[in-house]
Amino acid sequence: MVEKAYRYRLYPTPEQESLLRRTLGCVRLVYNKALAARTEAWYKQKERVGYSQTSSMLTGWKKLDELDFLNEVSCVPLQQGLRHLQTAFTNFFGGQTKYPNFKKKRNGGSAEFTKSAFKFKEGKVYVAKCKEPLPIRWSRQLPKNCKPSTITVKLDPSGRWFVSLRVDDPTNHQLKPINKKVGIDLGITSLFTTSDGVKVSNPKHFDKLYKKLRLAQKSLNRKIKGSKNREKARVKVARISAKIADCRRDHTHKLTTQLIRENQTIVVEDLAVKNMVKNHKLARAISDANWGELIRQLTYKAEWYGRELIKIDRWFPSSKRCSNCGYITERMPLNIREWDCPKCDSHHDRDINASINILAAGLAVLVCGATVRAEQSKSVKPSAKKQKPK
Repeated sequence: MVEKAYRYRLYPTPEQESLLRRTLGCVRLVYNKALAARTEAWYKQKERVGYSQTSSMLTGWKKLDELDFLNEVSCVPLQQGLRHLQTAFTNFFGGQTKYPNFKKKRNGGSAEFTKSAFKFKEGKVYVAKCKEPLPIRWSRQLPKNCKPSTITVKLDPSGRWFVSLRVDDPTNHQLKPINKKVGIDLGITSLFTTSDGVKVSNPKHFDKLYKKLRLAQKSLNRKIKGSKNREKARVKVARISAKIADCRRDHTHKLTTQLIRENQTIVVEDLAVKNMVKNHKLARAISDANWGELIRQLTYKAEWYGRELIKIDRWFPSSKRCSNCGYITERMPLNIREWDCPKCDSHHDRDINASINILAAGLAVLVCGATVRAEQSKSVKPSAKKQKPK
């Protein structure tokens, strides 16, 4: 059984939109007040405030006259917001994320409804405080005999409504095993190169709408803060950004699905994309390439469809190593796309050679069960050396 989330567009009626917007506003308010209370308690009294304390605070806030409107919406999304805040703090203290930020109205927002706050009846979704079913555009059907355990309603910055239904899918999606293995070298000029010699071009979705986005952002900067014209300009910028993100996501889904269907074993490098985008000269190109999302999709799709994804050490010298004799050059600048091995005189395409080495290293990892790094490599610890894109 696999836990999945099915996302659909939502077109609420004016009454439903009013209720949902009030719910999102209350969730945002409770989240921010709880975050402020926890931060103040730590800096002033050096005390840690947990979920149970913030839940008690919420009960007190509802009794205040100026916050009486909190009783007009369902209490479940408010409690879920406090749980999300607790998760954010847990991840922060675990060193996984940064300190939680305050939620902003212009970013939209979301509200999570558990089983006690919604009904799924005859293929329709009813949420608390709302008599009519949500007008969802069912672009695909849920698996048979599956009922959602959690529903999340989200408003994105461009003004679009979405609803996400989380279900436990018992369907077996395992594909028939095939005897094909491939290594993938991620890049910028080519989105990725396979060990079979196939190069997939980078669509560069951001560059296609860069001029339009730039003009819209200039127009936004000229508007007076707090004016209606500024809000209209902000929505226009958000819609262009949403279009870029949608195109990027759709293209990545198609590529990862094709890779999973055509290969039994896929080998990639375990890249630290968050660290790589700190290079301001390549940050935009790396973000537009969507490497992190591509690897994330390959990870869960490989688990769904019975494929094998192997991640090798990011410091393995895949580009500097000759795939024919194993010779490792001392330097390999990014501007060198083709090179000749000084030992065996083999001519290499940089990306294809790297993908062949990645596949070989991945197979070695599969057999040995450990990371592979050549002793001749002069790579150092990740904390002492910046990682550069291939």
